Amino acid sequence: MALSTVFQIAGSALTAQTLRLNAVASNLANAESAHSSTGEGYKAKHVVFQAVAMNAANPLAQGVHMKEVVEDSSPARLVFDPKHPLADDKGYVAYPNVDPVEEMVNMISATRSFQTNAEVMDTAKTLMQRLLAVAQA
Repeated sequence: MALSTVFQIAGSALTAQTLRLNAVASNLANAESAHSSTGEGYKAKHVVFQAVAMNAANPLAQGVHMKEVVEDSSPARLVFDPKHPLADDKGYVAYPNVDPVEEMVNMISATRSFQTNAEVMDTAKTLMQRLLAVAQA
């Protein structure tokens, strides 16, 4: 595998983790946005990835690509608050189906994956620089 392919693979992973972090940020930003139980409110979003070949010559060199963004189908979180203006006739207010703890874990995982792939690119760059230095000597 050529070192340039390493840059393509790690670059695709950096892009994927950026998309994942954007979805997490959106979920966390909307975690406490109340809506009426009859209206459609915010639903948690999750990014789905798939492996893709980076070049036709080497199908084993696979990167990652966003396949789709899906909405979580779990029901809204109902909180009893009869004084809230959006409460239904039973006194419940619907909040998004976002679990802040799960989102924080996703954020930490995506951040670590991003850092790891940035280090892979840095290591590949160092290897290329050393290879050039050896070739010039």
